[in-house]
Amino acid sequence: MSMWSSIADQIASETGRPFSVRRQRSVGGGCINSAVLLEGKEGLLFVKLNPNAGAEMFAAELAGLREIIDSRTVRAPTPICCGSTHGYAYLVLEYIAHGRPSEHSMEQLGLDLARMHEVHGKHYGWSRDNTIGSTPQINTVSDNWIDFWRTQRLQFQLSLAADSGYGGSLQRKGEVLLADLNAFFQDYTPPPALLHGDLWSGNYMIDENGGAVIFDPAVYYGDREADLAMTELFGGFPARFYHAYRDAYPLDPGYPMRKTLYNLYHVLNHLNLFGGGYRRQAEDMIDTLLASIR
Repeated sequence: MSMWSSIADQIASETGRPFSVRRQRSVGGGCINSAVLLEGKEGLLFVKLNPNAGAEMFAAELAGLREIIDSRTVRAPTPICCGSTHGYAYLVLEYIAHGRPSEHSMEQLGLDLARMHEVHGKHYGWSRDNTIGSTPQINTVSDNWIDFWRTQRLQFQLSLAADSGYGGSLQRKGEVLLADLNAFFQDYTPPPALLHGDLWSGNYMIDENGGAVIFDPAVYYGDREADLAMTELFGGFPARFYHAYRDAYPLDPGYPMRKTLYNLYHVLNHLNLFGGGYRRQAEDMIDTLLASIR
């Protein structure tokens, strides 16, 4: 049985309807996974493939998409099934065609994300670990947000960096920052909001109706500012998005500095995934953070 026949059987098993593969073609994927558009007489589906990861990575992504969809706030592609076959892990999703943004596309995304962030959990973290890119993301639940961010986000990434040979000043400065983390949360205790977790400009699209769709999540419950911060990290979202979000759910005055604290996690992750070009950026961010509390 071919890989595609095996995946088709799993699709049929999950949906209760036959799926016969007519053809498949590669489409633009990211730097972690490849992507294929799968065509059957029953319609189109989107498939993510990875030869280097176990099925658990996609199982966690599938669960994250369901968590977002169950919030009934912002649109995400419906997951169909996941598994592994012929040396590949795979995730099958609803296919959503790209469209042109309308005048209100980004305002609606801002409003929808604000609504998603109003969905609160009982604890920080999540019911399962997942990945950020291909890096493990530990989501052990906690009742203390500062401890969660210190140990499961920054300290974890700094430890990975040390294991990869990025020691010296990065580690020394990082330890000082970890010890002083409470200074960024004076009179601020965020509720555990439902987060996308990896919300940059490459992880949303506009559908055929002009609506915004978010995908490739790294879901957990935490400070909503962490999602907002990442939207600003790699080029940012259109201004209408931020205006709509802030009108619906105003931000705390301390956000501008915590934004750097939250984005440090992603820059450290890029250092660990892609190499030393991100080391200087990470150290500069730590310097800025430490200078703000001295």
